[in-house]
This record gives sequence, structure tokens and C-alpha cells, in this order.
Amino acid sequence: MRNKLIIFGIVIVALIVAAVKFMNPSKGEEGPALFATAERGDFTVEVTTTGELSAERSTKIMGPVNARDFGIRQITIQRLVEEGTQVSEGEFVAQLDPGELYDKIQSEKDRLEAEVAEYDNAKIDTALTLSGERDKLINLDYNIEEKKLQIEQSQYEPPATIKKYENELEKLKRDKRRAIENYGLRIEQAKAKLIEATADLRRVQDRYNRMQRLINDFTILAPQDGMVIYTKGGFGGDRIVEGSQINVWSPEVAELPDLSSMISTTFINEVDIRKVKPGQNVEIGLDAFPEKQLTGDVIRVARVGQQNPNSDAKVFEVVVRLNERDRDLRPAMTTSNIIITEKLEDVVSIPLECLQVYNDSINYVAKKGGTLQEVKVGKTNSNEAVIEMGVEEGDVLYMSIPDNLEGREPKLIPELDGTRMQKYEEAGPAQEEEEWLDQNGNPMSPEMIQRMKQFGINSPAEMKERMKQFRRGGGQRGGQRGGQRGGAATTTKSGQPSK
Repeated sequence: MRNKLIIFGIVIVALIVAAVKFMNPSKGEEGPALFATAERGDFTVEVTTTGELSAERSTKIMGPVNARDFGIRQITIQRLVEEGTQVSEGEFVAQLDPGELYDKIQSEKDRLEAEVAEYDNAKIDTALTLSGERDKLINLDYNIEEKKLQIEQSQYEPPATIKKYENELEKLKRDKRRAIENYGLRIEQAKAKLIEATADLRRVQDRYNRMQRLINDFTILAPQDGMVIYTKGGFGGDRIVEGSQINVWSPEVAELPDLSSMISTTFINEVDIRKVKPGQNVEIGLDAFPEKQLTGDVIRVARVGQQNPNSDAKVFEVVVRLNERDRDLRPAMTTSNIIITEKLEDVVSIPLECLQVYNDSINYVAKKGGTLQEVKVGKTNSNEAVIEMGVEEGDVLYMSIPDNLEGREPKLIPELDGTRMQKYEEAGPAQEEEEWLDQNGNPMSPEMIQRMKQFGINSPAEMKERMKQFRRGGGQRGGQRGGQRGGAATTTKSGQPSK
């Protein structure tokens, strides 16, 4: 009987303890929780992002640039070696479709034959023309000799007849002189005609010969030793592969990268880009080789941002040059880049998980023992934050708020009064007074609220107080200044200057 009473008493005590813990959980055990200790030491401010490897310098493997001289605009790649193939100088890389070129060569051949025939006809015409002019001169010589003989035989003729013969002789001599001049002009004309025909023939012949030589350029050979990497071309920036068409205005078929100097191209969001500058050190990792740890330096930061295709954010291109050479590195490999933007010495830092936010404006931590303490946060990185006020070295902090501390207000730092924007949750008219409203009673934009703060107005209540002061005394001075400009200054009900 006595044992039963002892057991019954133990059960009653256990129930009482359980009830006390249930009714007053703050006095019970905290249960499993994760803690972190504030540490003092060096702190690295960093920006973490991903990038893509490429060669800093590369040799372009070009198609036939001169194809555009013959009216060819697009050329199809019939064959292309596999990407990553190691080639030596002069080895085969690609074969382009020469079908359109063959058609143009045939047309040019027909034109060449026509030019040859025209040139031969020009020579024949010239020979016949000059031959007729020479015959004309010979006939005039015969006529002149006959007329001279006729004059000699007419010495006993009447003077009028002799005069007639002399006039005829003089006319023949004039005809001869004119025929000689015409013959010289005919020769010059024939020369010019032959020169023109010869130039046309040579022009067509040269074009035909260049077309013939261009056929060889449709077989692409490596300009030097290296690894073949497919390039991007066309208006859409698609990769050039077998079956693609290349534009003769930019006939890049592939490229041979210089693997001795590699770069990682990454994009930084507009929030972090102000931290990144050329010359900063970068820790680089490779997704393909997690065991490799490389280093680099920022060599270029874009001055103009661009739209991120996956979001509404703007990003800026940043180029990092690798310091090491590694034969395992390949273009298009994904890299993880940790850009070291700043190094701080002898500061207190805590994990980011320890930071909590109260009223959307007050940063605080939960110290072991149940104290909620406001903190002033300094520089941060992807894992930790520097604490300038509120935490000392060695403080043990919760990494997540325990249930028994939820809803409590943190202990504020007096030195931060006036530098934070607190949002107090009040009901009724007081809540309406804390809202930033324009003259129409609509919520003000964040830009206008920020402008008010720049003028030293940190709350709607302060804005209304400023308005009262303005109406009591400052308004007259403002009106006088406004009148001097040609109009009185006006304000809205909320104190917002009217536009």
C-alpha cells in the first residue's frame, strides 16, 4: 500500500511540473536551438556571382571574305570538324557549299567568251578600216601622177585648159593631205577601240580567274595550331554549327582560342556594381573541377548596364582575368567568382542568420539568455555582417528567434535615435497621421518621401508641424520670394511642395 502511495505521489508531482511548464513556457526549457558566437578579426566584403570562361585572345577562322564581290550573300557550311578538335596549321576545319559560286563561274565563263569574240571582231574591223584608208591614199597618189603627166602633155593646149588641169591637180593634193589626216585619226580611233576591248576582256578574264581561285577558299584550313571552338554569328547570335549559314560580311566559321590567357565574364546586379572596381582580387572556382581553386583580377567593369533577360533587374558586365594557366580549362566552362571588394581589420562579425528585423527598420539580435538587442550593421558579405554597435566579442546569439521571445520589443541603442525610420502599429486616427499623404489624400510615392527626408522631414507628423510653422511666419517670406519670381509658392495639405 505504501509503494502505491509513493508512485501516486510521483505521478502527481510530474503532472504539476508539466502543467507549470505548459502554463508558463518562458520558464521552461528552451528546447533545441542553434547558437553563434560574435567573433573579432579580419572581415572580407565580397560579391559572389557566376561566370563563363573564354579566351582573352583568339584567332578567327574566316570564310571567303571576297565572296561578296561576286554577289554571294549567304554560304552554307557543309562539313565542320567537331568542337574541341585539336588541329595543326593547314589542317581541314570546314567545307562550304560552292554551288552558288559554280553557277556564277559558268555565267562569267559565257561572258568571257563573248568578250573574246568582241575583241577579235574589233581587231578585224580595225584591220579592214585601216586597209581601206591605205588603199585610198594609194589611189590618190596614182591620180596625182596621172594629172601631172596630163599637164606636161597639155603644154600646147589653150591656157584655160592648162589652168583647169592645174586646179584639178591641186584638188587631188588637198584630198591626199586630208586622207593622210583621216588615216592618222583612224589609227588613233582603232587603238582606242582595241584598248577598250582589251580592257573589257582583261576585266572579265580577271574576274573569272578570281572566281576560280575563290573555290579553294571554300575549303577552310586552320591558320595556326589550336583547339576549334564554335563561334556565334548572324543577327540572332546563334552558334555556327554544321548546316548553318554564314554571312559574307562577317564570315566567321570558328575560332582558335589562346588558352594561355583565360577570362571569366560575369554580370553583377546594379545593387552590387558600385562595390566592384578594376584591380580587385577574385577567387575563382570551377563547376567542372570543384577541387581546383584559382585566382584572378577584375580587368574591366562595364559603364553601361543591360537588361537581365531572366528578370527586371539591370546587370553590368564584369571581366576577370585568371592568373593561373591550366590545361584543363576550356571555353564556356561555368565559374564561381568571389570578388574581394574590401578587407576590414579588427571588427566584430556575426552570421547573417542571427540578424532579425523589427518594424521593417530596426535590426536586432537575440542574445542567449533572452535579451533582444538592437544592433548597428556595417558591411556585409554573402555569409556574415559586421556589427558596429550592440554586440561585443564573445556574445552568444540565437540563429533563429525562439518561440518564447517572439513578439518582444528589442532594447534600442540611444545613439541611433533619429537615424532610423520606425513604423509603429497604432489603431485609429493615429495610424492615419503616420501615413505619407499628398494633397488629394493619396499615398505619396517613395521618391517624394525620400525628397522630404532630404529636407530634414522624417515623418508625416513632422511634415505637418513644418506646415504650421510655415503658415504662421515662414509663408510670408516664401510668398515674397515666390512673388519675385512671378508666382506665389504653394504647398499641399501634407506639406509637399506643389509642382
